[in-house]
Amino acid sequence: MKYEINRGTLAIVPNDLNTSCVYEDESKYIIDQTPFSIMEESCKYFGSTYEGRKNGAREILGAEYKVPIVIEDSDNLIVFPTTSPMADDCVWISLKRVHKIERGEFDNTKIIFDNKKEITVDCSYRTIENQLSRASRLDLILRNHKNS
Repeated sequence: MKYEINRGTLAIVPNDLNTSCVYEDESKYIIDQTPFSIMEESCKYFGSTYEGRKNGAREILGAEYKVPIVIEDSDNLIVFPTTSPMADDCVWISLKRVHKIERGEFDNTKIIFDNKKEITVDCSYRTIENQLSRASRLDLILRNHKNS
């Protein structure tokens, strides 16, 4: 089963080397694709490539690494990585679904989504805060472009 990121997607978490756990509003799926493969396929599904989306975000933000990706343009469906997108432990988080973040006990971070679901990622609070900020900035810039 192939998976495309959509408005219901909360997070894409690596499950093992070849599968992902996808969290949606009311469901959790094990998908026979890596998180990065899901990213590539989702970008293609919405008419672009991962590289094209990454380069566009880099250009807009002036950032070189761990850039957020616009999956779908009309609704600014944006996801951001917790680590290097190529890393086996990279989790992708849907920007618009994040309600708040909390510091974890062991230099990890709890992400609480708008539907009250939670996941904990092995990433520092500061890193997640920075990634949220970067993705929010991309969202704001794109919205301003559409309104001008």
